[in-house]
Amino acid sequence: MSTITSYEKRADVPKEYTWAIEDLYATDEDWKRDFEKIKSKIPQIETFQGKLGESADNLLAFLKLQDELTILIDQFANYSMRKSDEDTKNTTYQGYKDQTTSLYVAISSALSFAEPEILDLSDDTLNTFYNEQPKLENYKRYLSDIRRKKAHILSNAEEKILAAAGDLAQAPDDIFSLLNDADLTFESVTDIEGNRHAVTHASFIPLLHNYDKNVRKATFESLYKTYAHHKNTSAAILSAQMKQLHFFAKMRKYNSPLEAALDSTHVDPQVYYNLIEAVHENMESMYKYVRLRKKLLNVDELHMYDLYVPMVADAERNIPFSEAKTNICEALSVLGTDYTDLLNEGFSNRWIDIYENTGKRSGAYSSGCRVHPYILLNYKNNLDSEFTTAHEMGHALHSYFSNQNQPVINADYVIFVAEVASTCNEALLMQYLLQKTTDKKERAYLINYFLEQFRTTLYRQTMFAEFELKMSQMIINGESINAETACKVYHDLIDLYFGKDIIHDAQIDLEWARIPHFYYNFYVYQYATGFSAAIALSQKILEEGEPAVKAYKEQFLSAGCSKDPVSILKDAGVDMSTKKPIEDALKLFDSLIDEMDALMR
Repeated sequence: MSTITSYEKRADVPKEYTWAIEDLYATDEDWKRDFEKIKSKIPQIETFQGKLGESADNLLAFLKLQDELTILIDQFANYSMRKSDEDTKNTTYQGYKDQTTSLYVAISSALSFAEPEILDLSDDTLNTFYNEQPKLENYKRYLSDIRRKKAHILSNAEEKILAAAGDLAQAPDDIFSLLNDADLTFESVTDIEGNRHAVTHASFIPLLHNYDKNVRKATFESLYKTYAHHKNTSAAILSAQMKQLHFFAKMRKYNSPLEAALDSTHVDPQVYYNLIEAVHENMESMYKYVRLRKKLLNVDELHMYDLYVPMVADAERNIPFSEAKTNICEALSVLGTDYTDLLNEGFSNRWIDIYENTGKRSGAYSSGCRVHPYILLNYKNNLDSEFTTAHEMGHALHSYFSNQNQPVINADYVIFVAEVASTCNEALLMQYLLQKTTDKKERAYLINYFLEQFRTTLYRQTMFAEFELKMSQMIINGESINAETACKVYHDLIDLYFGKDIIHDAQIDLEWARIPHFYYNFYVYQYATGFSAAIALSQKILEEGEPAVKAYKEQFLSAGCSKDPVSILKDAGVDMSTKKPIEDALKLFDSLIDEMDALMR
């Protein structure tokens, strides 16, 4: 395996390190033919308008056409999106991506009649349809999911007004993005050797990993100095976001914006409250972590900008992709040969675009295409990239199992469970590496990495979820969200979540102003619940063996969206309607802190 991890040009990347895009279409001409084929389906869609309630056969024919379109668009869109991400400077494929977006809009517009017509069907009519046409049973969950929201669907005239207000509802997110990503700039910082480092959104956390405390402090102050200059604008944008969520929830007859947001994925708000309560009840573990970090960094004062620097210095080593593959396959062998055979198929048959090239999209993702999953990496020879690979393969195999075992209409899993399989893979890899190593320093380094996942995912994302909930409640109560009130709420949460053994740097009270997730409509809690569920599943797999593995693969990985997400996880052995999975994850966090303390003495 080459030690090169970045290439100047896309054309320079050896074929074996790229994804098999030809498995979608051999040529661009083939893609263009499907473009015309999909467009020709739009008039077919329109022939069903006003006729879905006429007969069971009409309804079935429409739903089968919708499935056919889903399969066609899946392949078509994956090609344009993946080709675009290979080199974002390639204008040809950026054009293909734009064409795909336009086609999506046209099809969505053509399909817009369907949901109101399905809602207009009486229960008696629909039950008659099920009796007359047994094949409609495949679509029962899909139809029921639409109809369970009937109480929140308004008259046609009112729905048109809400639809027309959609652009206004998007405005807070759009304005935040322009301010945050386009307008804000930060002063660069200088290290002890006189090197200048640009402070950007991308470089902020990496600079906080710097072992030079002065660099960390200067980076922290540079970023929040800029946000302080715009705090009133930031608060006004956040207030507008909370007001628009409150308006739409009220119009749709929900009790709160939280209830409206969670109803879209069929999750009870109690799951959200359980998360916050369970974390509150286990704050002592976080305080113990803070004390350990202070001790291991050997500082008189621990500051907010000291939370990211590794507690174990100089333990990171070179991990080429070939070694990462081997470790991942061995770690996940507990899931059975059918699982590892698929892993090897993905590694061997070019599901993955491995290395960086100039213009390639940054970060990592998995796209669950029906042909086979496609994974984008920008692999560096380090531990973080090894875990990212395991993470994305978790997403990929979740999609693969769902696509193979569910009808088209039920194959896509919802966001609430999206991070479970990926994080379960990471947890199993971590346990494998911990078991494998005999070097105390390497073990401590691995535990440090694992602890940071708990801190940044379970505690931090729950804190974000609690802040978002408090902001929403202020609007419901008629209170004003401004820079002063937002900072006060955030200040109190920092004190609660980090305790008295860390210096409460005043700048951190403005952290809310830089978090884009506060514009995602009660999204962040799912990182914490997903992480907790994944830890619970990985522990069951390691402790119980085959019965837990069977339940994980058959009841979870293969379930798609055939049931609501909490029921799917319950079938696999994890009950997210209770606090237990969160409590168990936090017990593991606490035990890892104790082990880290003992290792480093």
